[in-house]
Amino acid sequence: MDSFLYSLNATVPVFAVMLVGYLLRRIGFLTEEFVSVANKFVFKVCLPCMLFLDLAQIDIRHQFDAAYIGFCAAVTIISILSIWGLAKLFLKDKTEVGAFVQTAYRSSAAILGIAFIENIYGNSGMGPLMIIGAVPLYNVFAVIILTLESNDENVRKDKSRIKTTFLNILKNPIIIGIVLGMLASLIQLKMPHMLEKSVQYLGNMASPLALIAIGAGFEGKKALAKIKPSLVAAFLKLIGLTAIFLPIAVWLGFRDQKLLALVIMLASPTTPTAYIMAKNMHGDDVLSSSVIVLTTFFSALTLTFWIFIMRYFGYIAG
Repeated sequence: MDSFLYSLNATVPVFAVMLVGYLLRRIGFLTEEFVSVANKFVFKVCLPCMLFLDLAQIDIRHQFDAAYIGFCAAVTIISILSIWGLAKLFLKDKTEVGAFVQTAYRSSAAILGIAFIENIYGNSGMGPLMIIGAVPLYNVFAVIILTLESNDENVRKDKSRIKTTFLNILKNPIIIGIVLGMLASLIQLKMPHMLEKSVQYLGNMASPLALIAIGAGFEGKKALAKIKPSLVAAFLKLIGLTAIFLPIAVWLGFRDQKLLALVIMLASPTTPTAYIMAKNMHGDDVLSSSVIVLTTFFSALTLTFWIFIMRYFGYIAG
């Protein structure tokens, strides 16, 4: 019951903020221009600041566990490539491929993951190591996939797509934030308090502003037209990947904090970042927002289920 209530406390506020954005847009308080500007501001400023601080505050030198980080990275890469291949093979509407793939694998690992682990163990534990192994790959592959599967005709016809993709990775604000954050962690950078607090304020705006923009930009009728791919992506995100890789993690001997961090990596709802990136990189933002809403709504049940199973069999100590 405690796990269920905590899951509700973690996910219901997220859903509620999106609902506020939706209602404010419906009554005309928020405009389409606001949604557009908010999306760009979150993508280019707030999210890079948030990811920079998340990684800069990790002590990579002392917490480094090559085997665990390697497993997180391997699972992430296998998941992404498998979903991408299946999407290109089975999705009839190829304009949905980019959004489908990234919403089916991208977890709220950095935002929700640490909170879950701290709630159960009192500290972040293995969460930062999971973030190192997964989050940079989430974002790098998202840029690659959204560029190669872009709905922008000019991008699709570009004969130098590999070069374009590489340049987009280098110029992507989120990738820049990740790289700078990892460098800051490696050199144990200590910023002046005023500067750190300023960056923190911008980073703290990322999630709430992104959620308001998702809600305000959510188009119910269009989302219903994409309900089938949305449900499939949501199933993969909340159940499918976890059902495949969690038994392997148990077999390899991961327990307690390490296993819980893997559950968060695999089964937490799709990050709002997926919508922001799809919106800004000519992907299917309607499909993205639909999957985010579905995974956020149902994750209270599915995350509770996975945590209950791990506790029941003694793999996670409460």
